[in-house]
Amino acid sequence: MNIATFIAKNAVRNRRRALLTVFSVASSCALLVTLLTLQRELTVPPESEAASLRIIARNKVSLAQPLPAKQLPIIEKIPGVVTVSPFTFFGGNFRDETVTSFAQFAVDPVRFRNLIVEGRVADGNYDDFIKERTSCFVGADTMKRYGLKVGDRMVFTGTFYPVDLDLKIAAVFEGTVDDRGVFFHHKLLDELTGDPGTVGTWFLRVASAQVSNDVIARINAAFANTSAEVRAESERAFQMGFISMLGNVKVLTLSISAVVVFTLMLVTISTMSMAIRERFRELAVLKALGFQRRELFGFILAESFGLAVMGALVGIGGAWALWTFADLQKMTNGFLVYFEVTPRIIAWGAAVAAALGIIAAIPPSYAVAHTSVVDGLKTLD
Repeated sequence: MNIATFIAKNAVRNRRRALLTVFSVASSCALLVTLLTLQRELTVPPESEAASLRIIARNKVSLAQPLPAKQLPIIEKIPGVVTVSPFTFFGGNFRDETVTSFAQFAVDPVRFRNLIVEGRVADGNYDDFIKERTSCFVGADTMKRYGLKVGDRMVFTGTFYPVDLDLKIAAVFEGTVDDRGVFFHHKLLDELTGDPGTVGTWFLRVASAQVSNDVIARINAAFANTSAEVRAESERAFQMGFISMLGNVKVLTLSISAVVVFTLMLVTISTMSMAIRERFRELAVLKALGFQRRELFGFILAESFGLAVMGALVGIGGAWALWTFADLQKMTNGFLVYFEVTPRIIAWGAAVAAALGIIAAIPPSYAVAHTSVVDGLKTLD
């Protein structure tokens, strides 16, 4: 028997305890990775290069307050604006759903064509969307989820608006950061609601990222001190505004993660202390044979570190496999689209497990180091 097999046999001497230790480390690491990934997805929303060129202008008082449609020609004349379209959230429920996870927006189909430049038409014809007033432009993920095809009808029951929509799918898009949305003619919404002459927000694309801040300032200034002041901001800032409504997500997830790590540390230390206490007599014999304190610490550290690493491999690997291959949209009812367990998050999980494996070896090693050979031999198994 060599030193490696000696350490391995000691680690699994009590198989039930070893398996429970590995399982506790694995479950804690999986939860930690999940929390870190959730924090990343909520606080760092997906952003494409084209998103840096888009600006959203809403009512300064509240997102729920509409803006007058007559603002359009003023915004169009601002230097740096390439195109602008009304962008009004409908918020209907699809089929018999009580809560529909994908959004529907009323837009100007001609102007909207030049806004989502990173998207591409995957099926159907965009010109058909422009020509037919009751048609819609649908994301590929929504088509797949509901088993839809071009030419099918989508019926939405109004929630924010006291009207329903009966739309025909004209084209399908893909390639954006969120291929779920449904877009339809703003003129149709105007007709159904009695043409109130308002829009929810304005969606713009600017010529370059360098003029973005200037365009934002000009839009805000153009409607300052009017009955409908606007707040223009980048698409990313607009997304982060929604996320802030959930509260301080970062503090919440980090707090839970800290509790998970602390609990895991207590479990690991307790397990290793119990395992070493049962072997005090054997360790005293090793001392009597001439093994130094550092060598005994190495044995205990290797055992503790090995169990922690095994748990980390199972937990982190399992979390990565689950969130990579599972149907996330179905599991979260459309709340989350992406849940990428990045290499950095994997590294954090592995580092925590490794650190805990080292820390858990310190208390029992200290006890062994300060126990004499005579006292160790007196210890009962």
